[in-house]
Amino acid sequence: MSGNGDDLVVEGGLGFGEEEGEEDRRMNLFEGSLMGRNGSKDESSGCSGEEPHDLQHKRAKVYVDAVGPDILPSLAGATSLNGFLDVLVCSPAPASDKNTISATWAFGEIGLQYPSEFLDPICDTADADNTSLNDDSELRMDLTDDLLHMVFSVLGHLDLCRAAIVCRQWRAASAHEDFWRCLNFENRNISAEQFEDMCRRYPNATKVNITGVSVMNLRVMKAVSSLRNLEALTLGRATWGYVFYCLGGLSLLELIKCRVVEISVRCPQLESLSLKRTFRCCNSISGNLCPLLEYLDMSNCSCVSDETLREISQTCLNLHELNASYCPNISLESVRLTMLTVLKLDNCEGITSASMVAIANSHMLEVLELDNCSLLTSVSLELSQLRNIRLVHCRKIADLSLRTLMLSTIMVSNCPVLNRINISSNSLQTLALQKQESLTTLALHCQSLEEVDLTDCESVTNSICDVFSDGGGCPLLRSLVLDNCESLTAVHFCSNSLTRLSLAGCRAITSLELACPYLQQVCLDGCDHLEKATFYPAGLRLLNLGICPKLGELNIEAPQMTVLELKGCGVLANASINCPLLTSLDFSFCSQLRDDCLSAAVASCPLIKSLVLMSCPSVGCDGLYSLCLLAHLTSLDLSYTFLTNLLPVFKSCTQLKVLKLQACKYLLDSALEPLYKDGALPAIRELDLSYGTLCPSAIEELLACCTHLTHVSLNGCANMHDLDWGCNGGQPGEMECAERGTYNTLWKANSSGLEDPPERSLQSLLCVGCPNIRKVHIPPAARCCHLLILNLSLSANLKEVDISCLNLSVLNLSNCLSLEILKLACPKLASLSLQGCNLDEEGVEYAISKCTMLETLNVRLCPKMCLASMGRLRSTFPNLKRIFSSL
Repeated sequence: MSGNGDDLVVEGGLGFGEEEGEEDRRMNLFEGSLMGRNGSKDESSGCSGEEPHDLQHKRAKVYVDAVGPDILPSLAGATSLNGFLDVLVCSPAPASDKNTISATWAFGEIGLQYPSEFLDPICDTADADNTSLNDDSELRMDLTDDLLHMVFSVLGHLDLCRAAIVCRQWRAASAHEDFWRCLNFENRNISAEQFEDMCRRYPNATKVNITGVSVMNLRVMKAVSSLRNLEALTLGRATWGYVFYCLGGLSLLELIKCRVVEISVRCPQLESLSLKRTFRCCNSISGNLCPLLEYLDMSNCSCVSDETLREISQTCLNLHELNASYCPNISLESVRLTMLTVLKLDNCEGITSASMVAIANSHMLEVLELDNCSLLTSVSLELSQLRNIRLVHCRKIADLSLRTLMLSTIMVSNCPVLNRINISSNSLQTLALQKQESLTTLALHCQSLEEVDLTDCESVTNSICDVFSDGGGCPLLRSLVLDNCESLTAVHFCSNSLTRLSLAGCRAITSLELACPYLQQVCLDGCDHLEKATFYPAGLRLLNLGICPKLGELNIEAPQMTVLELKGCGVLANASINCPLLTSLDFSFCSQLRDDCLSAAVASCPLIKSLVLMSCPSVGCDGLYSLCLLAHLTSLDLSYTFLTNLLPVFKSCTQLKVLKLQACKYLLDSALEPLYKDGALPAIRELDLSYGTLCPSAIEELLACCTHLTHVSLNGCANMHDLDWGCNGGQPGEMECAERGTYNTLWKANSSGLEDPPERSLQSLLCVGCPNIRKVHIPPAARCCHLLILNLSLSANLKEVDISCLNLSVLNLSNCLSLEILKLACPKLASLSLQGCNLDEEGVEYAISKCTMLETLNVRLCPKMCLASMGRLRSTFPNLKRIFSSL
């Protein structure tokens, strides 16, 4: 049985409904009355003066015709719950035996209505046949009382009321007092008589809620007083003149949103009292009569004054928690609450700096909340037990001083004039003071403090560095965030505990000195006015200075550093780098970097494997010759430099595997001759000549003779002409080699007795945007067995492509607008892009006919492809999983 929100309507106007949310399923009251009148005995039952055998064995027989054929038409005509109730109550009960329960129960003076959906089968059956059902229609339930009790214990009150009309056994089981200890009349239309009746029926109820009940008079209060086991009472949205409570066992009393002239409470077991939003009241709470009171909530009680609190403080000596938020008439002057552990004074307009004297007398105080105290100008407290304090939106507070050894949490936010903070604590580990725009002075004596966040504290000055350096009062500080502290100009930290420092957005910093041997992470994003930086010593493993265009001097001593990025330090001319474990050094866009600076850096960092000198035009031959000290150098980037020859590189970097020469437009055509004539850089595998100006013959010989290259990039090379490896497999003949003086060890070995050219190691060839390529021919004789990726996109004049590569898997011909002929013998090709090409369906079908493993085909923006072409391609090539088109 599920509670679907239908109300149980009761005579006299009392209505109950299932509580939404079901926070406590047993706090709702939906029971009308379980006292009924019995039907007459059936003479054929064979039982006189004793219970039937079936009933003794807890077996109930329920017949759907028990309502009686004479009232079925009336039931069918009832269009509402009230109408159905009237029919049930006013109609006579048919004769039935004791184990057949009639649906026309009358529970005392209250009739219980069952939802209309239960009646539909009854009415339909009556229309079909006005006689009783056969024995086959009988519903038998063998349930013991204990089992029923267990099942009913998980039901809500609405479901219990529905179960009560099944049979007498269920009726008795559902009426058990265990299920009705929590009587919830919240927002119910109940009369005083009905409430009294419920209290009489369930005298052992422990919880009562009569919030929002329209009738609240002396009779109701007397009925409440009759509940001797009552432990919790909730009243709300009611109006009284004088209220007196005298309940011996009551431990929780809540008066919410009530209007009361005077309240007097005498409950010796009372522990919690809530008067939240109870207006116009003069409260009388005697400590002699409530000696166990520990919790008192008087929030939003506009008439509560200091006199009220003074009386409470003198009598309720066991009070530990007080909530007086939104009480505008209290200032706590001459109020002493010595046993308080929790005090909440949010939005109390009368709280001022003078109120701190009274609060200071609460020596046991652990939690203090002062949010939105608009007249509070300063807070100075010395409380040994204080653990948590909140100061949010205190618009006038300017000074905060806390001395408490146990303080572990402090929340200070949106206090625009707060300029001085002094905190002493042995337990505080995290301090967040974000967006304190006026904060200029900070004094901390926190032996356990590990994390500090001062983000957007725009007025913090350089003196903050002394607070967080050794001897400043935070010996265990590990993380410091000073993001967007725009008043910082010179930052000097000397700390043996600091491991993380963030200065992002501190644009005014010009000088940075960090002597933090255990510093592992530093963020300087946005420090674009930094002129001098010193990390001596530092435990950094990685340092990225971001873009510091004004940085001219850099000193680093980091024994553990492995990666250093100095991108965008445009005026860096003096750099002292002592990082013996450094493996990656990036000097990109350091336009003032000189040879002597580079030589000193590589001398002190002999383990460098990757060196980036992109856009370092001041680096010359002397600096490149110094690279001979880097025995482990495998990657060198000289892109966008003014070099004319690479002889220093060939002589110094014998172990080089990756060489990048993008946009080196001043290189001579003979600059790369040592690669294919003299066998220089035998270990090189990746070469990037994108956007260069090498002549066509130099590019042709490089591709033909350097068969050991695995990755070659020639993007944007205007001098890159046809890629035709059809003659001699793309290798120069003997006469041609003699004339040009080319050197190819593998080819010389082959030419002595082998006809086949050497096998190429090329895996990736990128020729994007080469306007002078017209033909690409890579036959099997070219021995490109390892070629996996070929990119010829944006080659506007490319007309013919003929490729036979066994292992080619990705081919990109996007936007080759002049492409006319495409022949592919690539059985392992998986992805082909023809976006923007003018090939028609027949040309595409012919091109991929030998690509048996093709899975992805891109024909977007191909003007000669139509929707029907997509369907035919799918049917012809079932291995195609994805076809991308604009149709």
